[in-house]
Amino acid sequence: MIEYRKVYKRFDRPVLAGVDLTIDTGEMVGVVGPSGTGKSVLLKTTIRLITPDTGDVLVDGRSVVHSSSHTLQQIRSSVGYVFQNAALFDSMTVFDNVSLGLQEVEARRLSRREMGTRVAEALELVNLDPHHVLAKLPAELSGGMRKRVGVARAIVGRPKILLWDEATTGLDPVNLAAVERLIMQLSKELQVTSVIVTHDIQGALEMCDRVAMLEGGRIRFVGTPAEFRISNDPVVHAFVDREAADAALDVLELV
Repeated sequence: MIEYRKVYKRFDRPVLAGVDLTIDTGEMVGVVGPSGTGKSVLLKTTIRLITPDTGDVLVDGRSVVHSSSHTLQQIRSSVGYVFQNAALFDSMTVFDNVSLGLQEVEARRLSRREMGTRVAEALELVNLDPHHVLAKLPAELSGGMRKRVGVARAIVGRPKILLWDEATTGLDPVNLAAVERLIMQLSKELQVTSVIVTHDIQGALEMCDRVAMLEGGRIRFVGTPAEFRISNDPVVHAFVDREAADAALDVLELV
């Protein structure tokens, strides 16, 4: 469903240095790695929010880099993107924020009532009561609720692919666990292909079919969660140990 082919991207320094990764239809893949290693940059190349300097990304067999604007729009219509910190518009209601997830052509085709039904369905899928939240502004919602509205916007267009960019960042342990359950629930119910960029290694190992580790701008490791846990690669091993130590500290702080 998604294929990254020798993807290079440089800003003031090289960020992606030849990423090769294939993601199968219906698969859930977690992309992990140290901060600043290019995880979110890689995710954004999937729908050309960032254009690689060289290399290509194929989505369902179609080139993202070399597509016309019309084809790129078609590709984007099949993808839902969950941005870090939800990225809601502060001056717009929940209804208006979620309805932005509908493609322009589809939004014009739907009546106001039909659009309302689609938005309500998306909110219910993320366990929010439409009657309670539709008219609210983002400032009137908790952090966890804003995250869920961001997810509802990503799924309202009924995508085949969901891209999750640090969807659990900044959440307390209870809301983090709730959002991770939601990710698994939606991936199963909507039968989508999911790519999850996350700092939460333990969450990725519990949720995902495979884990890919970015380090030094390249894929350092890709394999199942079980293979990740027992990897002899010293960088992978150190990363797993650090995550386990951080998790233990979090538990102590809660006690």
